[in-house]
Amino acid sequence: MTTTTVDLEFDGAVAILRLNRPEVLNSMTSTLAKDARAAIAKVRNTPGARALVITGAGRAFCAGAELKQEFLAGGAAQSAGEQLDLTMREDFNPWIKDLDELPIPVVTAVNGVAAGAGVGLALAADITVAARSASFVLTFCPKLGLIPDVGTTWFLPRRIGLARATALSLLGHKLSAEKAAEWGLIWQCVDDVQLFESALQIARALARLPSGIAIELRQSLKRSQVNTLDAQLDYERQRQCVLIESAAFTEGVNAFREKRQPVFD
Repeated sequence: MTTTTVDLEFDGAVAILRLNRPEVLNSMTSTLAKDARAAIAKVRNTPGARALVITGAGRAFCAGAELKQEFLAGGAAQSAGEQLDLTMREDFNPWIKDLDELPIPVVTAVNGVAAGAGVGLALAADITVAARSASFVLTFCPKLGLIPDVGTTWFLPRRIGLARATALSLLGHKLSAEKAAEWGLIWQCVDDVQLFESALQIARALARLPSGIAIELRQSLKRSQVNTLDAQLDYERQRQCVLIESAAFTEGVNAFREKRQPVFD
């Protein structure tokens, strides 16, 4: 699947989605979001797809929302705020929700700068890997008088803590991939030439997981952020009692007894 803004291909059970606006550092527009969502829908509806890798074409991952004058000024029928509200409600935010609701694991391979909303996109994955030359920068507060969006204020403090999230957002300092890995913002920083192969290897390993386990884990970790210990213990108990009756658990136990690797449907 190829459109003017994204490319989608399959490497066995791994789907690879590339943002394809390299001339503008893969900046986000409504069209890009719509095309990416269509690609994600195709992945969801492809029975053999078991993991997804998202990366950017060219020298950047995503430079955030495209700030064109007509977008900032609004139009005859809409103010700038009304236009942004429509774009975020119908395009940008649903894109992040699509990833969150995708039943297979998602890996982002950050191949260059992730700026503004591009940070939120990079962090919307289950596992984020970055090239050594990549960086993360939040320009919203110091440069634009805005707050981070597309889920960034949700993902950021949960990965690196409130103090670092606040300072990064207010100061707008560029965070290197190495420091991002050191802080726990991302899973791994690798040499540039190894980025795609590293992300692909991770995705291939994830593709061997039981079907649906990625979304189960996402939900359990989300609940842990708001639940009391007692409530989380109850949630874990409830889900385990369901999952223990699955074919995946049976296969896992059989594989353990037979001293072999499990093969999940």
